[in-house]
Order: sequence, then C-alpha cells, then structure tokens
Amino acid sequence: MYRIKDEWGEFLVRLARKAIEEYVRNGRVIEPPEDTPPELWEKMGVFVTLNRYNVPPQMALRGCIGFPLPIYPLVEATIKAAIHAAVEDPRFPPVRPEELDELTVEVSVLTPPEPVEGPPEERPRKIKVGRDGLIIENGIYSGLLLPQVPIEWGWDEEEFLAQTCWKAGLPPDCWLDPDTKVYRFTAEIFEEEYPRGPVRRKPLV
Repeated sequence: MYRIKDEWGEFLVRLARKAIEEYVRNGRVIEPPEDTPPELWEKMGVFVTLNRYNVPPQMALRGCIGFPLPIYPLVEATIKAAIHAAVEDPRFPPVRPEELDELTVEVSVLTPPEPVEGPPEERPRKIKVGRDGLIIENGIYSGLLLPQVPIEWGWDEEEFLAQTCWKAGLPPDCWLDPDTKVYRFTAEIFEEEYPRGPVRRKPLV
C-alpha cells in the first residue's frame, strides 16, 4: 500500500537529524551512510520540517525546506533539505546548537506533482484536504504547501488554495485566474514523536 516502508521512513528521519546536528555543531555535511537501502537512491521529492516540541502546530514551525521535484536521489535530497531547513529558511534565524534538544524532525517524501486540469472554478473539487499538497505558479511567482498544513490549520479546499496563493506572493484568489497553474501531490510523512524519540508515520486524517 505504501511506497515508503516504515523502516525507510525512520532511516530518513534519523539521517535528517544527524545531518542537522553535524552541520549546526561542526559545519560538516555528512555523506549518505553505507547501509542506505538501495530504494532510497531513487530520485524523489522531499521536504524536511523542524518543529518546536510541545507547541501548538500553528506556532511550532522552526524551518521547512525541500525539493518538490525528484531531482536528487532521496537519501542525498534528505541531507540537503535537512541542512537547508535548519540554517537557510529565510523566515527564521539559523538553528543554534542549544535548540537541537527542543526540536522534532519530520520528513515528507513527495510524489511527482501533477497538474489540476479543468476550469479554475472547479479546482476546489479536484483537490482533497488530508490527501493533497499544492503548488501554485503564476509567472515568476510560485508557492508550495505540504498536505499536513491545511489539517493543522483547519482549512477547507478553497482556503487551502487561497493560502497557497499567499505563500506564492500572489492574491488569495489567484487560483481563479486561468493563467495560474495548480499542481497537486501526495506525501508520506514520518516524524519524531519527541526530540530524538521514536519515529512514526504521521496520519493526515
């Protein structure tokens, strides 16, 4: 049923944490481990999210960066995204070593984006909160929100589209513009239950 096995998800989360800790503490970029499962060398999109522990979801985010397209082997993309999420998210200052014990690591493995076809007014009916993530593009502007985001904020499909427009730096009704491109994707999400704790598959609904 799942493309990513639970043990692979745990492997990726542990790898992301190690990449973050080595870079934040020592400025070192780790190499993919020798025991990386062969399947994780396949090119896939991935995002790494850092959350502050025991904080409401709307206030927890500490960094989130990734690659929506399958341009790197998954194991390499996870290392890159983890480091970028920790020190290059423009919304936050770089993670400090003393913060590492207070952060949980979440890895989202993405399916390739597919266009949402048809008239713009039908787009809310062609996406589903709890299943889809969204990418919106118009000209030089683009924005992405992962599938877990509308669940955490309690949005419906129209609000999800509007918020993705905002993320792209566009008006919230830009999804009604025929020139706006909307893509959907799904994700398998794995997260630490608490900092350095057990890793679980994150349910969306």
